[in-house]
Amino acid sequence: MIAETVCSAVSAAGLGIAAVTAYRKRFLAAARIAAYALIPVGLVMTGVVEWLADTAFSPTAWAGFGVLGLSWVIFMTTRAVERRRGGTRKERKAARAATEPGAVAPAASAPSLASGSRPATRPKAKAASGGDDDFSDIEAILKKHGI
Repeated sequence: MIAETVCSAVSAAGLGIAAVTAYRKRFLAAARIAAYALIPVGLVMTGVVEWLADTAFSPTAWAGFGVLGLSWVIFMTTRAVERRRGGTRKERKAARAATEPGAVAPAASAPSLASGSRPATRPKAKAASGGDDDFSDIEAILKKHGI
């Protein structure tokens, strides 16, 4: 009797923490905390805590298996969403740090393209003859920017 009460209190506290986490707009973390919080109640309902009391085939035990199944589904759903978003929190933070304005070269006006997106081509130097010197620099700059 005391074990059921303790497990229920632990689950209630965990669900409260999950609610606070969801209020802070961290829904994946809140769902994961809720899944952890449902485990003690599921274990009590399945009869693992009091297996000797012959509750293995009671409707409450099967409801407990349902709660454990729900917990497992929540875990798998949050993992699938996390993979779709692009990995763990550390990976997303590192990707965000790579695209910050501080990553721009001092003389550049915009961030450079990622390597491998387009091969870099150097403008060929033309023989300087007369008035072509003035335009060759401009032409090289335009070619560099793909104009």
